[in-house]
Amino acid sequence: MCDTFVATGQATTDGSVLLGKNSDRDPNEAHEVVLVPAADHAADERLAATYVEVPQVARTHAVLLAKPFWTWGAEMGVNEHGVVIGNEAVFTRVPHEREPGLIGLDLLRLGLERAATAHEAVDVIVTLLARYGQSGNCGFTHPIAYHNSFLVADPREAWVLETAGREWGASRVEGYASISNAITQSTPEMPSPGLVDDAVRRGWCRGDDDFDFAGLYSDRVYTRFSDSRRRQCRTEAALAGASGCMDVPTAMRLLRDHGDVGPGWSPASGLLGQDVCAHAGFGPVRISQTTGSMVVHLADGLVTAWVTATAAPCTAVFKPVWFDGGLPEEPSPTGRYDPATLWWRHEDLHRETLRDYPARHARYAGARDAMEREFLARAEKAAAGTAPDRAEETAACFADADAAEGGWLRDVRAMRSDAPGGLHARAWRHHDEQAGRS
Repeated sequence: MCDTFVATGQATTDGSVLLGKNSDRDPNEAHEVVLVPAADHAADERLAATYVEVPQVARTHAVLLAKPFWTWGAEMGVNEHGVVIGNEAVFTRVPHEREPGLIGLDLLRLGLERAATAHEAVDVIVTLLARYGQSGNCGFTHPIAYHNSFLVADPREAWVLETAGREWGASRVEGYASISNAITQSTPEMPSPGLVDDAVRRGWCRGDDDFDFAGLYSDRVYTRFSDSRRRQCRTEAALAGASGCMDVPTAMRLLRDHGDVGPGWSPASGLLGQDVCAHAGFGPVRISQTTGSMVVHLADGLVTAWVTATAAPCTAVFKPVWFDGGLPEEPSPTGRYDPATLWWRHEDLHRETLRDYPARHARYAGARDAMEREFLARAEKAAAGTAPDRAEETAACFADADAAEGGWLRDVRAMRSDAPGGLHARAWRHHDEQAGRS
């Protein structure tokens, strides 16, 4: 399960646009951050998405993507023009198509590569949806098929786009919005041409007067157990409370949200439910983990992306990335434990913290916050500088965070552990065994 939110210029402190997203996937489904340059393509060129090939366009925009290591598409990303998209799984009553097609992650990347505005990205996605549909396994160790919703923004506007099969509805965002694995629109501002007729044909309504996109198309069982309504209420309430003063630190805090919990809270408690900052537990419901996080800040003609490039934002540090500054060279992770990769090095810290979350997380949470405050100040200076300044700052922040997390790991391993036993510990032993992490 995932959570995505956007705050437009009406809701931020500086009139900028902020989009934040947590990608929740299988616990060993390593996430990577990649920067793909703009490119020109031959007239007959085709591209291989996750399951199918589609015709390529003459030119694709540069994109910064946060994605599961095994998919072509991405969970979230931004392009050189400041178009930013986050996607969510949604569960609907429309049967899934049998033949492989595009998945939501593919549609997101295609929208970023081909659109220079948010509205244009919506058009790209729905045009491809009508032609190819959306189908195929979207899970790593747990096969799953779902439809998709998207938050699409640029420096001027933002849209909610929600789909059910090949039908869809889109509405412009006023101020702020969030989505969390459930259709939110009753009467979309911009519906697909056949949306109401499709509902009538299925016997779900009589026409426009009793049409309700969310009410008619949602699969109630999957939607309920995803805990999406509660999570969306949580993010919406936080956005409302911060309206007019949303900024990057606030967005980071929201992606780390565990609800109304005290200092003794641990993700080891409970078998049901999910938080914005998601921690896997014992199945079959709590099988997802936040495997990547991103906050995109669109301000003053500059795109700044803040990424963890790791799982579990509550145990990680957000680092700044710019298109003209690039990314540090880093081996790509897979689903197997490999401490040569950043994602798996951080998993050592994350999984050791889970052995006694309240005590171990408290050991370094203050240092994490102080480091991010320093990074924010440094990034502000780099943003006003040159491309080499930004490249140097990104590389330094990644290196500093990696070194700090290594020190925090040594600290927590030296602590006495009141490790939770039972089903939670059993689940994480299984994840470690699957990944080859002993």
